[in-house]
Amino acid sequence: MPRFVLAILFCFTLPSALAFSFSEEDKQQKDADDTSRKKVSQQLATPCKDALKDRKIMVVIGERSSRGISAQQSSYSPHFNSINQRLRNLGLKTYTQQEITAQVAQAEIDAYFRNDPDAALNASKKMGADFILRGTISSRTAINPVLRIPEVYVNMGFTLSAADGRTISDVSASAESYSGTDTLGMALTLVNEQASGVVARLYSDYCRNAGIGGGTKKKQSN
Repeated sequence: MPRFVLAILFCFTLPSALAFSFSEEDKQQKDADDTSRKKVSQQLATPCKDALKDRKIMVVIGERSSRGISAQQSSYSPHFNSINQRLRNLGLKTYTQQEITAQVAQAEIDAYFRNDPDAALNASKKMGADFILRGTISSRTAINPVLRIPEVYVNMGFTLSAADGRTISDVSASAESYSGTDTLGMALTLVNEQASGVVARLYSDYCRNAGIGGGTKKKQSN
């Protein structure tokens, strides 16, 4: 077949092949999004007792890196607000950052992120909190072996625990960035992009598991 005929056929075939490829990719993405939305809806539909919704949850955010633990709460206000507001929108009771920092010493918050159970217990007692939701940002950097540019891998883990230390839920989200080393900015993007799924899972686990195994009892008022 003459080369110019092959060239003409190629010109007509390539756009249709690309169109098909993009169409399939779009369909797969749509299916994935639909599945994700369905899963979130199912988790948010988990029956939750009014007694559980009346308990208080303390949310704290911190960062673990090669330099150690950083848990100055004011540094993570956007991350806190993104999660805290979604919990409140679901009818759960939480504290503001101002209430937490006014009652709990920074040293206790730092110790809590070092997995000190006594610190967690002291913090929850001071706040009168029944549950603590700890969000931990972790990251690592590396040079991409192919592109030879810095990569930043960011993970955001959320652990919901009863005041007695019993784990109720453990959820994580992760992402990677090829631009710069703004860990907190990347973590906030990650939280905002995946918050719906993270909070839905936390809510479902909370409603299903919080009353199992002799969890904390609601305090009686005098």
